[in-house]
Amino acid sequence: MKMKNTANNDSPGPDFDFGPDAAHAAERIACLAGFMTPERYAVLRKTVSMRTRYMTVLAENMYHGQNAAALIRHCEAFGIQEMHTVETLCRFDPNPDIARGTDQWVDVQRHRSTAEALAALRRDGYRIVATTPHREDVTPETFDVTRGPFALVFGTEHAGISDEVIAGADEFLRIPMCGMVESLNVSASAAILIYMLSERVRLTVGDWRMDEARQAEVLYRWMMSSVKDAEGILARKFGNLP
Repeated sequence: MKMKNTANNDSPGPDFDFGPDAAHAAERIACLAGFMTPERYAVLRKTVSMRTRYMTVLAENMYHGQNAAALIRHCEAFGIQEMHTVETLCRFDPNPDIARGTDQWVDVQRHRSTAEALAALRRDGYRIVATTPHREDVTPETFDVTRGPFALVFGTEHAGISDEVIAGADEFLRIPMCGMVESLNVSASAAILIYMLSERVRLTVGDWRMDEARQAEVLYRWMMSSVKDAEGILARKFGNLP
């Protein structure tokens, strides 16, 4: 949602320091902060400081828009900044009534195939962790979050994860259950796993936060979409577009 200008003070405040590698973005963040309330800026600044890319999510051919929207909401709520999608069979199309604007705060990387997605995640240093009730491996309590970044893979609503993911996975993760049903729907499973593992990451991994330069980059994009006529403001201030 666009915000109206509420101030004309573009001088840096006490919370605009993102380190020397982010000076360009920090200067523009300080400028745009003069066009929103201090309370709004504080919320954005605190939120971005709690974001992580240590863990991510891959949704493989998620068909239902309500599940796609719920997955984005789970990522946003628990501080996962980036998620990935495979859209071989269907487009990842979150239902806006359920997403309720949370998709503007989460970066979605779209892939044309499962192979492409897995290769991209591996290049970025992620372990591939397939979520399935049919493999005996680890549970949310026993999964070792400290071994390095990881990507949770969720499959289609009906068939689950593909054979390609099963063949390429480094580990398998299941939610133990004691009832008559053998599995939860993908939205419920994702909520449980993203919450439990993100909490364990923050408690046990020292470098779970995005670095300062990445925080500045994300915050800058958020503010560009939050401040009315942000491009015009920056053009008038700095003489060119960011």
